[in-house]
Amino acid sequence: MTKEKVTIQHIADALGISRNTASKALNGNEGIPDETRSKVIRKAIELKYKQFAYMESEGLIPRKTGNIALLTTNMPDSSHFGSPVISGLEKRISAEGYNLSIHIVREDERAARRLPNNFDAAAVDGIVCIELFDREYSELLTSLKIPVIFVDCAFDIDFSSFQADILLMENEHSIYHLTRNLLDNGYHRIGFVGDYRHCKSFGERWMGYNRALLENGIPVSPSLSILDEDRFFLFETDWMEKRLEQLDELPDAFVCANDFIAVRLMKALKSKGLSIPEEIGVTGFDNATESRIVEPHLTTVHIYSSEMGIKAAEMLLTRIRYPDQPYQVVHVQTRPLLRDSAHHASSSSVLHA
Repeated sequence: MTKEKVTIQHIADALGISRNTASKALNGNEGIPDETRSKVIRKAIELKYKQFAYMESEGLIPRKTGNIALLTTNMPDSSHFGSPVISGLEKRISAEGYNLSIHIVREDERAARRLPNNFDAAAVDGIVCIELFDREYSELLTSLKIPVIFVDCAFDIDFSSFQADILLMENEHSIYHLTRNLLDNGYHRIGFVGDYRHCKSFGERWMGYNRALLENGIPVSPSLSILDEDRFFLFETDWMEKRLEQLDELPDAFVCANDFIAVRLMKALKSKGLSIPEEIGVTGFDNATESRIVEPHLTTVHIYSSEMGIKAAEMLLTRIRYPDQPYQVVHVQTRPLLRDSAHHASSSSVLHA
């Protein structure tokens, strides 16, 4: 007896959807939800429909719905670069049949090196960490023997021995270019604002600032900088004004670790009657919405956040499939944007916005 040939109608009937929907999903037509497309493809593999018959054995498509856990100490808001990272991540993993569960690591859990109560390691195929900058807690997660990727990481993590993949935006070279731009515009006494020990990205931005000064024969002077721990900066509304008063002398310009810090600094400088950029220049990092609203508009660095989310998903999915490959540290290129807060300059390597 000849075995009945599998058709698109068989796939549609098995899933309780229309033949038209199943056909569009298999042909890659737009307008079909990623979850539906994944279900149709998995059913085509299961029923051994045409070219999909070999895919399961080749491992090209996930065989089952899995779960990716997102762990964070602070859920990013809409203006934070992490928000589009999560959107890009979720879109990419859902196309491969994975769900995303979100777990907030509370302060007491982090201090006690304890996993969140709603986190079930046995039900997790992979972990993504965002805004989780504690080295010892990070090492706890890697000890679970579950594939992990960190989008940014603790300042003191040693890449050579860390048992996880790490994804960062490019930090050092972009801040190097912004600092060089300040020097080219006549700002020679330049300070840094931000806790460079806060995370690896802040540390790399600090390195870019240092390199630009040292290459120009300018010593790095901590007396011109505000390098206090973030906790002081975050919880006192007039903290920046007080810290500026404590400086023996103001620099010609400040390089800030991110836009949030830069906007707060600009407010404090204006309250002292200083004109930006005529009397003092300011730069940030993130290209946050506030950077385009504040006056003058803030010189900053654009992060390709959504693309970083997609890249994080692809790195994690590859790690799940090939757990024994060497761990990776990947930087996604960023784009310096020159605006009015630090003067404009002509440079082929820096774009104006």
